[in-house]
Amino acid sequence: MNEYIKLGEMNQLKIDRVSEPGVYLVSQTQDESVLLPNAYITSKMQIGDILEVFIYTDSEDRLVATTQTPYVKKDEFALLEVVDSSKFGAFMDMGLSKDLLVPKNRQKTPFKVGEKRFVRVIEDEKTNRLIGVEKFASFLKKATGLFEVNDEVEILLFAKTPLGFKVVVNNNYEGMIFHNEIFEMVHVGDKRKAYIKNVREDGKLDIALQQIGSKSNDDAQNKILSYLEQNSGFMEFTSKSDAEDIKKTFGLSKKNFKASLTKLLSLDRIENVQNGVKLKK
Repeated sequence: MNEYIKLGEMNQLKIDRVSEPGVYLVSQTQDESVLLPNAYITSKMQIGDILEVFIYTDSEDRLVATTQTPYVKKDEFALLEVVDSSKFGAFMDMGLSKDLLVPKNRQKTPFKVGEKRFVRVIEDEKTNRLIGVEKFASFLKKATGLFEVNDEVEILLFAKTPLGFKVVVNNNYEGMIFHNEIFEMVHVGDKRKAYIKNVREDGKLDIALQQIGSKSNDDAQNKILSYLEQNSGFMEFTSKSDAEDIKKTFGLSKKNFKASLTKLLSLDRIENVQNGVKLKK
């Protein structure tokens, strides 16, 4: 159980008592309680049960619980759809019955219904409500001294630029994947594992989708072997194949592909044949 009830997070709370509008849940300290409305109550729930619920505020700014799991929680980033707008802001679908407000002064450009925008969810200091902010640069920290090359991280792509894709690293730091180092399809909103390539002097990070060094080479060789196994031990791809075709099929640069072919040949795992490459048995 949670020691305290935490806004914008999943909480483990105990059913304490039943009321007309629902059941009241308490934290470990039992110093405060929160309503779980009837809409989320099932016949299996009993007093004393521990429930995992998300905490937000209702229309009167009171804490309220739901058994629904949101797409994004407090202090996290997400690509969400705009479902409504008003003179004071826009509303986004965050996976709950109540939508997330993004005030106009927290938007970079006006939000339009139907489009998807990348926001961070925060607790508004003035209202103590959850809100979304598109202007989130101030919430990103400098990564100087925190990472080393090849450290595995989790990234979320949030913007496409002429240089590449901007990403949020481990939910706290800004990074970049350059276009000439991307060998697979990626999109804004994608979340995935990646690797530190460089920590810049300004505290921002250069990110690689593949590990740098020997393990990356092993992964590339395994992609080639897997393709051969799935295609009866033969492929038309060679070291002279088009770079874009290699990138589309294997998610590899032509340089990495050629190096991997050379290594597999030296290991006697493959052989060059007429019009392609064959897997050795």
